[in-house]
Amino acid sequence: MKKLADKVALITGGGRGIGRAVALAFAREGADVAVLARTENEVRRVAEEVRDECGVRAIHAVCDVADVESVRRAFARVPEEFGRGADILVNNAGIAESAPLVKITDEFWQRHLSINLSGTFYCMRAALPEMLERGWGRIINMASVAGKTGAPYIAAYSASKHGVLGLTRSCALEVATKGITVNAICPGYVETDMTERAIENITAKTGKSADEARAFIEQMSPQQRLITPEEVAALALLLASHEGRGITGQAINVDGGSVLF
Repeated sequence: MKKLADKVALITGGGRGIGRAVALAFAREGADVAVLARTENEVRRVAEEVRDECGVRAIHAVCDVADVESVRRAFARVPEEFGRGADILVNNAGIAESAPLVKITDEFWQRHLSINLSGTFYCMRAALPEMLERGWGRIINMASVAGKTGAPYIAAYSASKHGVLGLTRSCALEVATKGITVNAICPGYVETDMTERAIENITAKTGKSADEARAFIEQMSPQQRLITPEEVAALALLLASHEGRGITGQAINVDGGSVLF
């Protein structure tokens, strides 16, 4: 029997990168999937890919996780389509921008908190009631190694991800006896569009070539490479499965050992 048979998974930020990889990993193990993001053509394409490759049910919805009403509408689609709310929630939507602290505007700061932290909270709050009623659930929050260590020029991003870890741990303790686990995954640099933007930013600010900027980022890991979205998805699958039932309140790194430097 497949690990996630008869489960419904909802994945925010599901249109590319880690979100797409998680959607496919879960669907290959039998889960029906709802993928949410702000860009409709991207989540539509992922939902089609999931249906074509895995033969499960898959829907897409446009959702801005920073908007409570947008979250409510998107989450309402899930029981309409699948007859039940999400068994598994993956909070993957997020942004990462850089600036020296003295140049961070109020809007820049609020944008990171609204999407990365408040958006995670809104989705958890929307998903939890039915999980509690059912007595089973999995919440997986995509944080970052920056949520543990911090780094220059990413104060807003790092603060928002530190907040995600606090939210994860507190909720995990609240629901520990209810059949629900709540965990965070803390990736390092991953082969995604977000990392490509980081490379472009380094190039623009330092004059390094794209290859030099990529090599600089790779050298931040003891393994001297970027993590793949599929590696992050493999951990998410463990946390979502029956085998992961004893893991809760954790913030697990997938970073090639970079925080050990």
